[in-house]
Amino acid sequence: MPGQQGDLFDYDAELRRYHEHLRAAIDVRPADRVLDIGCGTGQTTREAARAAVSGSALGIDVSAPRLARARRLSHQDGLRNVSFVQADAQTHRFQPECFDLAISRFGTMFFADPLAAFTNIGRALRPGARLVQLVWQHIGRQEWSAVICEAFASEQPAPAPAAGPFSLADPATAGGILTASGFTDVDVAGVHEPVCYGPDTASALDTVLSLQMTKDLLAPLDAARTGRALGQLRAAVAAHESGSGVWFDSRAWLIAARRP
Repeated sequence: MPGQQGDLFDYDAELRRYHEHLRAAIDVRPADRVLDIGCGTGQTTREAARAAVSGSALGIDVSAPRLARARRLSHQDGLRNVSFVQADAQTHRFQPECFDLAISRFGTMFFADPLAAFTNIGRALRPGARLVQLVWQHIGRQEWSAVICEAFASEQPAPAPAAGPFSLADPATAGGILTASGFTDVDVAGVHEPVCYGPDTASALDTVLSLQMTKDLLAPLDAARTGRALGQLRAAVAAHESGSGVWFDSRAWLIAARRP
């Protein structure tokens, strides 16, 4: 999914339609201790902390810049029951059986060893605790991918999709990993919402150009072919601009499970 090297990409704006689905599914209780996996700039962590008025929320992420913003926003909001740690949830030594609820908004697809990661997360959950996460469906069900491939179709064949954001796109695979990691009651539900890539064509094009998929397609092209492809890509992005931003159709899975 999109990301930028300079200013932090606004995932909260991009994913705002999905955010409502996750919020409804997690149902944070007042005394819950919540673990937010791949928390980014901490929107989901802060909301969990507000709901867990006598509990707490811990966000974990590998990105120092995003966590710096998460801490700053939490301080501005006056939240005292929220904290953040820069670490990989696959290997971080959590306190055993510490959390009542683990949540993730598109933050669990990048583990080098997902079985080890979910096993580690499971150890941090109390018996009966829930895990609720959003993950992307297959790349072929994401409109932004189709737009990019079409723009480059006459210049360069599309590369085979990397695992990355789509490592849990197959429900059977995701369910098998969770079951092997010790979780039970795995439930997978489809969610269909658009994502916003920016407020206008220029910002959305910058986002598309920051994607690894786009970089891979551009890499072998000479100047003339690059110019043609970029022109086609800009036109395709512009065609998706509305009065409220540049939107692309997408599909995800909402996956819930429980630690026995």
